[in-house]
Amino acid sequence: MPTPSMEDYIEQIYLLIESKGYARVSDIAEALHVHPSSVTKMVQKLDKDEYLNYEKYRGLILTAKGKKVGKRLVYRHELLEQFLELIGVNKENIYEDVEGIEHHLSWNSIDRIGDLVQYFEEDEARVKELEAIHQKAENQ
Repeated sequence: MPTPSMEDYIEQIYLLIESKGYARVSDIAEALHVHPSSVTKMVQKLDKDEYLNYEKYRGLILTAKGKKVGKRLVYRHELLEQFLELIGVNKENIYEDVEGIEHHLSWNSIDRIGDLVQYFEEDEARVKELEAIHQKAENQ
């Protein structure tokens, strides 16, 4: 299993490749606000662990394993953002909150959160009822 730090890199690399078609060390460093030398070290580790193939000065590509993990990490992040928005967390707090909790939840917990989000999204009345609860709580 990848460490939380490895997960951050895999997720970012996956997002960059999805949006730009490629991911360079400099792009990853900028996105994660880290020094390029830190990216190079992590990319070498991810290559060794078979999440990606890296050739110095040539770039990198995710392996099938890396793509699968990257896709799942992006899903987790987006699901947690959806969940926090659904339960009424202020939009300006959501990203930081997700960053703070995403590595600390089991995949079982993520799956149950997914079930809960799906339950509410299946019926707009449920969402409205939850929003009414938020409003009531804020007015007290």
